[in-house]
Amino acid sequence: MKNLLTKFKYSIQADLHELFDKKVEKNPIKMLNQYIREAEKQTEETGKLLARQGQLKKELEGQLAQTVEMLEKREAQLTLAQNTDEAELIAFAQDEVTAYTTRKQALLTSIDAANHEYFALERKFETMKHKIKDMKVRQLQLMGKENVVRANYQMDKVLTTNNVDQFDELSNYIDDLSQSIEHKYEVTTFEARLAQLEKEQKLIEQAK
Repeated sequence: MKNLLTKFKYSIQADLHELFDKKVEKNPIKMLNQYIREAEKQTEETGKLLARQGQLKKELEGQLAQTVEMLEKREAQLTLAQNTDEAELIAFAQDEVTAYTTRKQALLTSIDAANHEYFALERKFETMKHKIKDMKVRQLQLMGKENVVRANYQMDKVLTTNNVDQFDELSNYIDDLSQSIEHKYEVTTFEARLAQLEKEQKLIEQAK
């Protein structure tokens, strides 16, 4: 029974995900929003890798500076050793010069490759950022179009034949009501004038 409920639960979840996916497929703005979020996340990660690559390049340059310094030191020591008869000392100094020279060449090669790789990554990184900006412009364009569609839909609902007829009926009702009010006003005005005439007539008769 438990397994059956679990399967039923996963089946409902799968149906909901499928329904959500279909809704997303029908809404290009949601798809674009999701794509932009993913692209921004990837760009952020790429930026971190680019910064790391720059740091590694600096470390290689630091190693090169130390190597060059030690090479110059060992070369000077080799020159001093060659002025002596100590073969072992000369051999040691020569081995050191060879080792530092080899390391220097390896570091120069690595730094040259690191520079090319860094600039290539940097260009791609800038391209990614421009791509995201272009997508955001496209996003605004789509949002504008969607807004226009929604606005037109709302206006069309108001301007349909039935609604127009309702507006006409309401307008006619207001006109009739206005005429009725005006008529009642006129009647009231006439009654007031007649009452005034009656009053004036009574005053004249009394004066006689």
